[in-house]
Formats: sequence, structure tokens, C-alpha cells
Amino acid sequence: MRLFETLSGIPVGEQYGPEPAGQFPYRRGIHSTMYRSRLWTMRQFSGFATPEETNQRYRYLLEQGQTGLSVAFDLPTLMGYDADSPQSLGEVGKCGVSICSLEDMETLFDGIPLADVSVSMTINSPAAVIWAMYLVVAEKQGADWAKLNGTLQNDILKEYIAEKEYIYPPRPSMRLVTDTIEFGAKHVPRFNPISISGYHIREAGSTAVQELAFTLRDGIEYVDWAVERGLAVDEFAGRLSFFFNAHNDFFEEIAKYRAARAMWARCMRDRYGARDERSWKLRFHAQTAGCSLTWQQPYNNVVRTTVQALAAVLGGCQSLHTNSLDEAYALPSEEAVTLALRTQQILAYETGVANTPDPLGGSHFLESLTAEMERQANDYIAKIDAMGGMIPAIERNYPQQEIADASYRYQRELESGARTVVGVTAFTRDQEPDIELLRIDETAAQRQQEKLERLRQRRNNDAVRRALDNLQEAAHRSDNLMPFLLEAVRAYATVGEVCEALAKVFDRHQEKAVV
Repeated sequence: MRLFETLSGIPVGEQYGPEPAGQFPYRRGIHSTMYRSRLWTMRQFSGFATPEETNQRYRYLLEQGQTGLSVAFDLPTLMGYDADSPQSLGEVGKCGVSICSLEDMETLFDGIPLADVSVSMTINSPAAVIWAMYLVVAEKQGADWAKLNGTLQNDILKEYIAEKEYIYPPRPSMRLVTDTIEFGAKHVPRFNPISISGYHIREAGSTAVQELAFTLRDGIEYVDWAVERGLAVDEFAGRLSFFFNAHNDFFEEIAKYRAARAMWARCMRDRYGARDERSWKLRFHAQTAGCSLTWQQPYNNVVRTTVQALAAVLGGCQSLHTNSLDEAYALPSEEAVTLALRTQQILAYETGVANTPDPLGGSHFLESLTAEMERQANDYIAKIDAMGGMIPAIERNYPQQEIADASYRYQRELESGARTVVGVTAFTRDQEPDIELLRIDETAAQRQQEKLERLRQRRNNDAVRRALDNLQEAAHRSDNLMPFLLEAVRAYATVGEVCEALAKVFDRHQEKAVV
């Protein structure tokens, strides 16, 4: 059953009425002027092959009018392995850029002033290691950490729920996340140390309500851990950011974003007693739905992406990535990613959608949909609270099973004909057009491996060993690990070496099967 089918004629009255944008609980947007004063950040997710090649793509995108960078890492990096690890075979540079050391990070941002460019990094288990590398590169460029802008995804809970790119068990992983939140609040106050992500929950097959509920409940878990660490809620909550999917059901997606803002505002004010208005305001990045893209009739993906991006804009996103038409085949080509960026630019400069905040606010249908979204998501949150929080819920496989069931129902709808996908289940054709694809060969892996070998020969390996020993000793204690990670990456310890050193203390996570 789709969300709009559950509506019960909820009236648009004082409780659900369209308060002005910029006013609590921010259903209509977190700023009174929204895009009239500042457009959303156009931040195309990008990374492939080696740091050298990705650096060239970043320079190209900035020249084309992109207003922020978003780093895609390859699978070995995401899993904490170096390019020369046996576990990396066949995957180096394939789904993102390969980053093994500080040297690679220096190359990635060569000629890109980090003091002036907002950078988002989509990485989770090794997030603290990668962030340490980013901070050292900024330091070497002469940038003041206190002035850096950007976002670290760093959302480990959704890895156990959906994406499965974890290294350590939940509790030591949560310690690492809390370390970054604490360190950021004290030393990098304008940087978002976490992007609490519903995107991958939705990509795994969840409904919009499940995406909303599980994402916000993950956010509650992170707040609980930071408060338990001793941080005052207003010391860090204003730098918690969110990341949502922009899927096909146009009004449902807009309602989801509006509901998210209202629910988070009430949660921060009433559950945690936050008093700083910045702590109440949910800021979010949106990305169009990768799982909606089809290899059949790939140009249809341009239409899907445009509609999804429009929903994100009308829903009040702060930054946006638009998928490319060829991503059901491969990482996007230069031509495809340019068209995806142009989609955002046309929305921003030609359609008039930026002329007023929340132009759909006050619609009886949308207000009712928003209220129903809140009600159903709050029911999920109450269930997880009753289990003792998100980690006990994950250990019971509760969110995993809910997503698996939703994904199964969706697939049954496709196969039964109850749901239509144009070009796949209806309006099909026999032959697909040829499109130019970005191809990444094994020379990227070879080049990365050769660089690693040269690095290990010329660095001070005694300093690396000392730094890793210090890191392990601190991990056995309760110290914040960020200073020790900074020491290790400054010595040019690799991602794999650092992650393995921590694994000897924290162990590696083995998931129980969902049955």
C-alpha cells in the first residue's frame, strides 16, 4: 500500500498548518527566504580510478559551474583495504577513487583550495582516517581548520542496516563516530562530522516512511552517544547533517522532507532540551534515486532524475546530486555528468522554483501526506525506543527485516504488473541505443600499487610503527582517537595499516543472517 492510500482526511488546521518558512518546526524550510537568498549547493558525487584522474574530473566539474565537491571512494577504500591487498583484487578504482595514503589525498585535491571549496566525503567505517587525511592536506595548504566547510558521511549505523560496508562491531564503531563529533565541535566547528543517511536505506529497498524513521532514529542514537560522552547538545547538534533519497513518487518525497524537518525540530527541542535554534534545524543533502535508474532505454533516466531533483528542491534540500543517465551501466561519462549538472542548473535558473519558499505548502493533499508520514515514522521510532535503541534493534535484525520485506513487496508488485516501470515492464523495445561509457581498466590498480610500494620505501617506517602503536594503546583506553589518527596519517601510514591496527583492538564485525 502506498502512503497516499492510508490518508484519512486529516484536516489542514493549526496542528498541521503551513507555518511560514524559517519558523519552528520548519516544515516549510529552515530559512525564511530559502533559495531566494542562496541556491542549494550543486554537488555531483564523483570519483574513479586514481587520484590523478579524479582530480581532473573535479577541476572539470568546477569549471562547469558545480558549487561543491563530493568524493566517491572505491570499495577497497570503503572497506579499509589498500590497493595492494588481496581483498582489493579487481575492485581498485572501479566504483570510486582509490585512496591509500595521505599522498593520494594530496593528489586528489591538488590545485583545489580547501579553504574555499566545500567538500563532502562519502565514507563510513574508515571515515575518521579519511577525515584525518583531509585535515592534514588542508593544513599543508595553509587553511585554518576553523574555517573549513564540508561534510563527512561517517554514518556507521546505516551500514549495519543497509549498505554493509562495515569493519568493526557497532559499539567500537560508534566510539569512532563520537570521537569525530567531539573533535569537530572543538577544532573544526564549521564542518559537518556526520551525514545521517537515509539514502542507502532507500536504495536497499525501504519505503519512504522507513527511510525517514530509521534515519531519524539513527540520528537520535548519535545524539545519545555524544551526550553520554559529555557534550552539551547545543555544542554539536547544529552540525549534524542528513542525506535523503529523492525517489519517483513526487508528492511523497516532498512530504518526507517536510516531515523530517518537523520531527527533528521537535525531537531536539523536546527530547533533548536544545535551546539553540541551529540545533532544531534539519539540514539535508539529496541525491536522486540510483535504484530507479534502468539500463533499458537509458535516456528515460534523464526524465526520472529531473522529476526527482525537482521534488528535492521543492522539499527544501540544502545540496543536491543528480544522477547521470548511464549509471545503470557504469560510472558516469564526462558528457553524462555534465548533462546531470545542467539539469540542476536549468531547475535553478530557468524554472522559477527558487522564487518562493515551499510553493506547495498549504495544499490539503501535501499537508495531509506530511502529517501521515510523521505519524507512521513516529510509530517506527517508538518501536525502536522500546527495544532499547537502534543498536539493540540492529542486533535483533529489526530494521534489516523491515527493509527486506518492503523490497520483496515492491518486487512482487513489479512482477504482478501492479507497478509500472516505463521501458522495463511496459512500453518496451527490442534494441537499446549505443551510449559512450566510462571504462576503468586494471592499470589503475597497477599504478596505485606501484605508488604504494614507492611510498613504503621512502617514508620513515619507524615513525609509522610508533604512530600505529600509539593508536592501538589509545584504542585500549578511552582516549579520543582523532589526534592519534592525525599522527598516523602525517607519518604516511596507509588506510589499510590504520584500519588493521584498530581491528586488532576492536575485532571485525560478522553479521547474523536475516531469516
